[in-house]
Amino acid sequence: MPNIKTLLLAALLAASGVAQAHGEADHAKKPAAVIKEQKDWGIAGDAKAAKRTVEVKMLDSMRFSPDRLEVKQGETVRFVVRNDGKVMHEFVIGTKAENDEHAALMIKFPNMEHDAPYMAHVAPGKTGEIVWTFNRAGEFDFACLIAGHYQAGMVGKIVVAAR
Repeated sequence: MPNIKTLLLAALLAASGVAQAHGEADHAKKPAAVIKEQKDWGIAGDAKAAKRTVEVKMLDSMRFSPDRLEVKQGETVRFVVRNDGKVMHEFVIGTKAENDEHAALMIKFPNMEHDAPYMAHVAPGKTGEIVWTFNRAGEFDFACLIAGHYQAGMVGKIVVAAR
């Protein structure tokens, strides 16, 4: 039968090993499973299905570059959104009505958190990514819904041409 000193020593060694392993562990946030919910403007896409990548810059002039995009119905697009500014920006795809409603909520609740597959909240100097399948034809918007940004005109258009 092991004595108490041996057990304590074994416990200390095990704990120090765990602490060392933890210190070297990869702490990168693991992406959560994407919920694929049909929206008027499409559905979350599969990254492997994206045949095209579109880079969109978000600027402190409260503009997007480019501010108009054309896609084909059924197309899956990878958006790489880069915040070239010094303040937080977001890229949110939706209908004008949905974005109007969400923008009004953002004024009332400016610290509201988002986690939807059609939204990217991007810190200054960083990039975000959205993969979206446009399975419905029509005209849709993308916008920065941070309080004041939307109202200043930080909006773009996505035209989805019918097949």
